[in-house]
Amino acid sequence: MSFEINYGEETQLKTDVPKRPVRPAIMKGLKGRCPNCGEGRMFGKWLKVEPACSNCGEELHHEQAQDFPPYIVISIVGHIVVTLLMIVEANWDLSMVTHLLMWIPLASVLTFALMQPVKGGVVGLQWAVRMFGFGGEEEA
Repeated sequence: MSFEINYGEETQLKTDVPKRPVRPAIMKGLKGRCPNCGEGRMFGKWLKVEPACSNCGEELHHEQAQDFPPYIVISIVGHIVVTLLMIVEANWDLSMVTHLLMWIPLASVLTFALMQPVKGGVVGLQWAVRMFGFGGEEEA
């Protein structure tokens, strides 16, 4: 694997950087575990990433997931809820209140259930592809 690091007008090509497996890192992140060792906890609080892995010491404070996990969760929950809504609407004649009592709690529960695993997967992806300081370079 090689990538370029720009320092003003100078460009340095790094070729001695070992590859990190992307899929296993994402899967470990989805489980809330360190993308490096798979043992240490990634989250200290619900969505607060630990500064470093308690097991292997891998620094995790570089993560910059920001708005990407909510975007993914909205897409997933939207597809599930809209599909179910269309199926229910095609087969039964329910009142608007019944629809509200069904879909709002379902969307809320799915959103809260998916947010942490998706953020963990995004952090695992960032670690695997060496984004935002996960590659060992100094942060600007």
